[in-house]
Amino acid sequence: MYVGTLSFDLLLGDVHSLKEKRSVVRPIVAELQRKFSVSAAEVGDQDLHRRALIGVALVSGDTGFVSDVLDRCERLVAARPEVELLSVRRRLHGDED
Repeated sequence: MYVGTLSFDLLLGDVHSLKEKRSVVRPIVAELQRKFSVSAAEVGDQDLHRRALIGVALVSGDTGFVSDVLDRCERLVAARPEVELLSVRRRLHGDED
């Protein structure tokens, strides 16, 4: 069993309130969940209106599948014009961890 995780550190564009932040972050999280069947949520920076930390997790028996899905998740977030992807942290946990 392998668990792959991603953490996206995002800088949001023209956002001036936490309500506007939710209107940007929620569709990204929902699209990740819908398109790739991953667990995704805003996991940090909830009190900052121009920053967001989104976490993604995936469990599979095949490391190639995990890597492929995480690559596609990263490309999806990087292609969003309303956010700037500041950094991505990727981890792969196996049975021996």
